Amino acid sequence: MKRGNWRSSGRDRHRHHNQSQWRGRHRSAHDEREYSSDSAAGDASSSSTSSSAPELPGFYFDPEKNRYFRLLPGHNNCNPLTKEGLQKKEEEKKRSALLAEDDGPRKKAPRTGLNSASLLQKRHLGLLPPSSYSRLIHEVKVSGMQRHRLEVQSSNSTSPNTDNFHLIVADSACERVFTVNDVSHGGCKYGIMNFHGCRKGSLSVEMCDNLYFTNRKVNSVCWASVTHTDSHVLLCLVGISQTPGCVSLLPASLFSNFNPDQPGMLCSFKISTAWSCAWCLNPQADKTFSTGLSRRVIVTDAVTGRRATYLAGSDVLAQQFALRAPVLFNGCRSGEIFSIDLRQRDRGRSHGWKTSRFFQESAITSVQLLQDENYLLAADMLGKIKLWDIRVKRSVKQYEGHFNEYAYLPIHVNEPEGLLLAVGQDCYTRLWSLHDSRLLRTIPSPHPAGKDSIPNVVFSSQLGGSRGLPGLLMAVHHDLYYYSYNKDYQDSLTLEGQC
Repeated sequence: MKRGNWRSSGRDRHRHHNQSQWRGRHRSAHDEREYSSDSAAGDASSSSTSSSAPELPGFYFDPEKNRYFRLLPGHNNCNPLTKEGLQKKEEEKKRSALLAEDDGPRKKAPRTGLNSASLLQKRHLGLLPPSSYSRLIHEVKVSGMQRHRLEVQSSNSTSPNTDNFHLIVADSACERVFTVNDVSHGGCKYGIMNFHGCRKGSLSVEMCDNLYFTNRKVNSVCWASVTHTDSHVLLCLVGISQTPGCVSLLPASLFSNFNPDQPGMLCSFKISTAWSCAWCLNPQADKTFSTGLSRRVIVTDAVTGRRATYLAGSDVLAQQFALRAPVLFNGCRSGEIFSIDLRQRDRGRSHGWKTSRFFQESAITSVQLLQDENYLLAADMLGKIKLWDIRVKRSVKQYEGHFNEYAYLPIHVNEPEGLLLAVGQDCYTRLWSLHDSRLLRTIPSPHPAGKDSIPNVVFSSQLGGSRGLPGLLMAVHHDLYYYSYNKDYQDSLTLEGQC
């Protein structure tokens, strides 16, 4: 059919006439950049509300101004309206609303009808076993935790901490927390914070004075028991320029404010850039640590320096030793999870030394053994957290809600309290019931979300040791927060001199 002989029907002519009238009324230099929602949508959207305005390719609808704005690809100074920027704006708006709700006195119960009074009554009536009561009471308490900002005490009070937290790792008693902070001019600094619980219900924090600085990045940290429990700290340092990577074993007393003359055993091992590290507490492999590298695992005796190398098919990003036997569990970038029994001699390419082997769909960021040691929790870069039965090599439980796309994020297991914690790439801290995988609470970050502002957390029922307090410790940017079980919590400055 020739274009010149084409004729429209009466309905099409009427529609064309209406569109011409619309263009005649509304076309101007300004209207080429902005369109009102009711006009741009036409008759088809006249019954739609502003919140359900139709999507127009190349335009963004602002519900507050009730009009469309033109979008340009990428970001430039002339037109800051990009999909990424608008998405970030919406996420920040959601975070602020959730933060205001989270700061409120009343919070949603994790389970319908679950509260402290009903649990106590069931316990007195013998309807609830002690183990179930303890687990459920922790669920109630974490759902009602209140946020408080902690002031870190230091003898050098004239120079407060302005460097962002990169890592925080607590010792087994949760009395000390090893911290790594990014330094603005490059590199990082590291030291130890000491926590003390006061008899009046306050938590105090003291930072060691003798911080150490390095121009290298810290990839991984774990506590090490060389002379006694948690006597040392193991650091994996990334090599730069002509300086190769290394693994340092530092005595914790090195960071003491008392500055002892002999801090203890201090070693540095020439190991190229390590992604992960773990310390073995089993007596059969005493004073042994492992490092996960690119396509291999190195197990080292910290006293003699003797090494054993195991070849892997991918980068080893996460590691943990079992306690009952000298068995090392590894998580790889390929999604493979495998274990190494250090008592076996074969370390060849046949991979016959892998005592167990199973896979997840994406790169493994964290592995955590439960006390049973027949079960292992693993998290990956698709945001999947799964509980594996190692005996049958099958996933038996999955914890929904975690968000991750590419970040190297740990998970935290608190088995006595029955809790699993993880901070997502979206900067939300989520707590699940370890027992039935129910999501108990989602905590928004006190700071706007960003790649360099993902919170680091520590949870314990005894923060500060045997006299400590239950709750969650959160480090984000250069600030430290404490989420307290106690709704009447008062900070240590208010109770100064009463500890």
